[in-house]
Amino acid sequence: MKVAFVAGFGPVTRDGAAARAFWSDGLGIELEEPAPGYLTNDTLDGVKAFALWPLAQAAESTFGTPQWPADVPEPQAWLELDLGSVDEIAPAVAELRAQGHRVLKDPTEEPWGQTTARLLSPEGLLVGVTYTPWMH
Repeated sequence: MKVAFVAGFGPVTRDGAAARAFWSDGLGIELEEPAPGYLTNDTLDGVKAFALWPLAQAAESTFGTPQWPADVPEPQAWLELDLGSVDEIAPAVAELRAQGHRVLKDPTEEPWGQTTARLLSPEGLLVGVTYTPWMH
């Protein structure tokens, strides 16, 4: 078997209102509801990277330590949403905070050149609001 690309990715939701508030209202991903409770966007550009990220590395990148904090639920997956420029990240994070979302990491330039802010979705996904220069 040879996987050609990631055809889709999305959280399994438990609270539809919280999920819509985070993904659509918070992050601005337009969603349609073709069936009751099933929200989708079939026009968002695809995934540029698929990786298995060890929890210790995610903790180090998010909190500066290889130990995930006990008071923050461990993420079930990660997802990075790249913005159009590095200058768009701080205002996006401010919007998310103003909507009541808990930001785990403020915008920071990583050693590899990507600028990232991170938060958890209601479903337990570690979500990066990022700018990755080499992908543009």
